[in-house]
This record gives sequence, structure tokens and C-alpha cells, in this order.
Amino acid sequence: MEEHGLKVYTLHTDEFSKEAYFKECYSSLSAYRREKTDSYRFLADKKLSVGAGILLDKGLQEYGLREANVRIAYGENGKPYLPDYPQIHYNLAHSGKMALAAFAQTEVGCDIEEIKTASLKLARRFFCPKEYEYIAQFAGCKQDYAFYRIWTLKESFLKVTGMGMRLSLDAFEFTFSQEGKVSILQNHNQEQYEFTEYDFGVYHAAICVQKTRGSHSENFVQTNSLRE
Repeated sequence: MEEHGLKVYTLHTDEFSKEAYFKECYSSLSAYRREKTDSYRFLADKKLSVGAGILLDKGLQEYGLREANVRIAYGENGKPYLPDYPQIHYNLAHSGKMALAAFAQTEVGCDIEEIKTASLKLARRFFCPKEYEYIAQFAGCKQDYAFYRIWTLKESFLKVTGMGMRLSLDAFEFTFSQEGKVSILQNHNQEQYEFTEYDFGVYHAAICVQKTRGSHSENFVQTNSLRE
């Protein structure tokens, strides 16, 4: 999705194994991010919060900006945006020990989840029937992967629309071609969307980008890690 300027950043919180480095990163962030971090009780959550802030800062540097110096606002359903830089779109997510950030020139949503045991009960109750069937056809670790594949794709779509959980999980449906290409069936709006997926060990991530109407893009994404 090169034409959308999509860039994806990841961070594993083991990066913060040294307390001095964690404190240095914490101190470099905005007062808002530090306050948000301080609100968490457990160190694991504090590390994820700082990690998300560092990824936001890393992505903004590509635009000559810094996280500590930008104004962040929130939509009606909590989606963050930069009111002073409407051309920059971003989204953050985290799970377990992984934080994820996605930047694009159009609306973007992302999600990352640590792959655990699939919940067929949850899938039957909240997903579309064909999505449930897609998951149930597998067993063991393949079923776990299929469940979290659907889950992250749904979360990425909920976030790109800005609707969050106000949009029911069974109000839109994902299908997969034999080649693995993702398609979405939805009538929430008239926009078109593209999806990209990543595997990071035991984590699966999905990125959803709103396409410019009438555009045709190649499946290319620039991915960056703070280890680089």
C-alpha cells in the first residue's frame, strides 16, 4: 500500500529491561503520555504505554515532529488524531509485550494480539456465521491462529472507521481467497479498505487503510523496528 504512505513500527517491551533506559524514554515523552503511564498500576502496562508513546514519537519524526510537541485530540468514540496536521493519520495498539503503531496518508486502524487459545464460544456469539465456520474448520494451533486473525482484522476495521465497539462485530464480514487475500463485506459506508497482516512470533497484527476512491495500489508496506 505504498500510495497510502503506510509505515508500521513495532516495539517489544523487553527493550525496557534496563530501568535507566525505561526512565530515559519515559522522560522524553509528553506530559500527557507520562500521566497516562503513571495511571497504570502494573509495570508491564506502564512499559506498554511508554512503548506506544515511543512508537508515536518515532513515526512523527518522519514528518519532522515529536510526540512531546504535538496536540492530540480524540474523536467522538475515542480515536486519536492530530488536529494541527490533518494530513497525518496514525493508530496505536498493544498486547502482551508488543506495541504497534501505524501511520498513513489516509485513515488507518491497527490491532495486535498475542495468540492464545481460541474461543469458539465467543466466535459463535459475536462473529458472522461464515467467520465462525472458517475458524471451526481448524484444530489446535491453526484454530487459535484463525481466531486471532479474524479478531485483529475486525479490530483494525473498527478503529479505522472511528466507530469502535459502537459497530457490532457481526455487522461486517471477512472472507479469504485461496491465495489468502482478505476481503471485507460491509455496508457501514461507501469507502473501500485494504488490509495487511503481520506475524511477530506469537503475535498477530492487522492494519486497515482506507483507500482513496478509484485508486489501485500495490501490496507494499514499509515496516520498521526500533531495533533497526
